[in-house]
Amino acid sequence: MSFVKIAASIVGLQQVKRPIFGLSRNPFVRNVAIVASGTAAAQIIGFAFAPLVTRLYEPDSFGALGVFLAIAAMVTSTAALSYPIAIVLPKDDAEALGIVRLSLMIAAATTMITTLFLLGFKDTIVQILNIDAISSFIFLIPVFMFCRACLAIMDQWVIRKKLFKVKAKVTVAQAFLLNSAKVSIGLVNPVAAVLVVLTVIGALFHAVMLVIGVRKASGGAQRRTLVVAPIMALAKRYRDFPLYRAPGQLLNAVTHGLPVLMISSFYGPASAGFYALGVGVLGMPSALIAKSVGDVFYPKINEAAHRKENLTIMIFKATLGLFLVGVVPFLTVVGFGPFLFSFVFGSDWAVSGDYARWLALWFFFGFLNKPSVVALPVLSAQRLHLIFSCFSILARAVVLSLSYYYYKNALVSVALFSIIGVILNIILILLVRQLSSAYDLSRSVSQQR
Repeated sequence: MSFVKIAASIVGLQQVKRPIFGLSRNPFVRNVAIVASGTAAAQIIGFAFAPLVTRLYEPDSFGALGVFLAIAAMVTSTAALSYPIAIVLPKDDAEALGIVRLSLMIAAATTMITTLFLLGFKDTIVQILNIDAISSFIFLIPVFMFCRACLAIMDQWVIRKKLFKVKAKVTVAQAFLLNSAKVSIGLVNPVAAVLVVLTVIGALFHAVMLVIGVRKASGGAQRRTLVVAPIMALAKRYRDFPLYRAPGQLLNAVTHGLPVLMISSFYGPASAGFYALGVGVLGMPSALIAKSVGDVFYPKINEAAHRKENLTIMIFKATLGLFLVGVVPFLTVVGFGPFLFSFVFGSDWAVSGDYARWLALWFFFGFLNKPSVVALPVLSAQRLHLIFSCFSILARAVVLSLSYYYYKNALVSVALFSIIGVILNIILILLVRQLSSAYDLSRSVSQQR
């Protein structure tokens, strides 16, 4: 029995009374395993290509890609004002389809606004942020922004329809095509522009392949005409997403992008490249399990809330399951980071392994808080998440600034940034536990009346 299925059994609603080898009959376990297997295969593909990619492209190129993704993530986080996350919530498909259309309209509008803004202030932005490394392809940011918005919309629709096999297959195909292109083109012209352009194209292909997969999966189903709810009514009904979740996602993107931008500005693009590789490698186990559990856990906890079941126990089991799965790989990086990075990616990347030892601590606790973050919309706690995100980014910005002022050492900056990340993630997990306990208590009192 794999760690994935064991962890998934822990987050199930029902106690497992049959042998552990019968877990595959549990729908929740099966869905988590399907999504996780697709993500795992994609990450294995990426990891298999990584030694070739890191030996073809210089750290400066990875640094430029990291800066591009940091800025792109900030604008992309609010491309559709977080409305796609609401696609899972409605009981009927007509309302969900209306949210899809609303999300597309908003994404198109924000992409146009971003393009016009860059046309008017490109030079100023490059100078203020000190991002000369990506100035030549800065106008790819709006393109990437719209592609990622479409991908988010399709991703949530796939989750709503529980087409987890489609999601897994597309994830694997996209990973193989993207990494093959990086190596093939890198043999001829290994420059930063290649990495950036392929990243944008990869997001577009991912969304398109999901559309094709959904159509094929529903091709045999009987089609019926759906009366879509008025767009403005839906925008108002789910306004807590743009009011609280979108700013929270923006702040989260800024939190993750801030060290890349500051390290690049303070210590140069090569240091940013070392950081970017460390973050990329440590993102593998997070994408493998945490996102897979989150994608299945979100509709699961939403359904449990409708049935007035105990949410605190669900969140605790999910967090415990992720702890059991993540503790070994993350601690391995803490103990042997420099050796592992030198062996796998080449001796030039040993510094990245030093960064990874500290980053692993931050990523581990971010890995554990996935169920807590997923539960926030169900607990109607997105306002709290926004406030917490504001506090988090302020704390991390202060830490990075002070570390540069006093130490002027990239490794020290990464270490302190990681430590404050650990503390903040622990606080968030404890806050959500209190919220879910209060939520369950209020439901219990209302049922007794």
